[in-house]
Amino acid sequence: METVADAPVLDDDQALLQRAAQGDLAAFDQMMRRYNQRLYRAARAVLHDDMEAEDAVQEAWWKAYVHLRDFRGQAQPATWLTRIAVNEALMIARRHRSRAARIQLTDSGHLAEDLMNPDDSAPAMPASDQPDQLTWRAELRGLIERQIDALPEKYRSVFMLRGVEEMSSAEVADVLGIPETTVRVRYMRARQMLQNSLQGSIDQHIGEAFSFAGARCDRIVAGVHARLRKAGITGS
Repeated sequence: METVADAPVLDDDQALLQRAAQGDLAAFDQMMRRYNQRLYRAARAVLHDDMEAEDAVQEAWWKAYVHLRDFRGQAQPATWLTRIAVNEALMIARRHRSRAARIQLTDSGHLAEDLMNPDDSAPAMPASDQPDQLTWRAELRGLIERQIDALPEKYRSVFMLRGVEEMSSAEVADVLGIPETTVRVRYMRARQMLQNSLQGSIDQHIGEAFSFAGARCDRIVAGVHARLRKAGITGS
């Protein structure tokens, strides 16, 4: 539910999108830097891979730019952008599943079985590269990230958007295309799983998980600019 405090940001988002649609790349940059973290977290929840999530976000921003004039304000700009990123991540994930299925059909032995049934024990995410983070906090954040990574995909996507990114249940339902009641149930279940493994530290430190370092944000913005230049778009 929108509050008075939220309204100026939403109005500003609408204004930025309108300016970007008219060729103002500075306005588009502002939108990218404002929502890069949310889109990255959403994409990574689906893909379970840092670099593929970055690629998905870059592609999502490109597609958003191309379709700026099609935005009709039926959803909040942030929700519209997040849905594009999630859809892009899902397309990448589907390509992976299709590739794995082809390997299973053509290859004998254990390789196909391993590809179709990957080990759930993913390697630990690297800690944030921000130099001012204390070692104990980095270690705790790493633990949280590993536990989130270990969640089944349907819970991980909901938790990343609802718990880490703090989107409303209605927004998450809109982005993922599932009922709001399902969002609430999956979020509660994901919290239960994480609380069991983290022994209560989740509520104190979850905001630090998957911190969005400046270098990653700059990399995504630079990638989108390169794509825009390749298409002959230089802004106004």
